[in-house]
Amino acid sequence: MIKTEKWEKLHNWMEKLGIQEHELDEHFIRGSGKGGQKVNKTSSCVQLNHQKSGAEIRCQKTRSQAENRYWARYELCEHIEEQILGEKSKKQQAIEKIRRQKRRRSRRSKARMLNEKTKNGAQKKLRGRVRPDD
Repeated sequence: MIKTEKWEKLHNWMEKLGIQEHELDEHFIRGSGKGGQKVNKTSSCVQLNHQKSGAEIRCQKTRSQAENRYWARYELCEHIEEQILGEKSKKQQAIEKIRRQKRRRSRRSKARMLNEKTKNGAQKKLRGRVRPDD
């Protein structure tokens, strides 16, 4: 369960961003994905529509409807703050970091990297144990 202190903190954040409860359309829909019968039977997924910004958030982090209500509002605040400040969210930064890591190297840099690896391998072989001649 989400404590009242967290709810109050969230409401203060919403006030700072200019989000008011009456501007939110909240719908409870059935979730999808893994989770079995419980997820498929109950309407624990929360869908928030913010009328002013047109943002639509769906949240199904937990099986609890109350917790999903909190997390949907939290994600909405993150989304609107990102729009206002023009900064990229932590989630977006993580996605971009993974994309950079997976990006294909140029032929020249790949050849340079492989050349360095072979040099290092050759140096490691030289560090081997020296056996006395019998």
